[in-house]
Amino acid sequence: MAAKVDSDKCCGCESCAGACPVGAITVENGKATVKADECIECGACVGECPAEAISL
Repeated sequence: MAAKVDSDKCCGCESCAGACPVGAITVENGKATVKADECIECGACVGECPAEAISL
């Protein structure tokens, strides 16, 4: 199961995308999206999100 983004909480800061070691997160139109087939479930994005919008 890949990381999931709560789009209502996402502030679009791109911290999660920068933390992802495999580039599985993109930010478009101010919201993060996780590419499930690329996510390795490492949790790096969860710890970096200031809005607590990402969960595993």
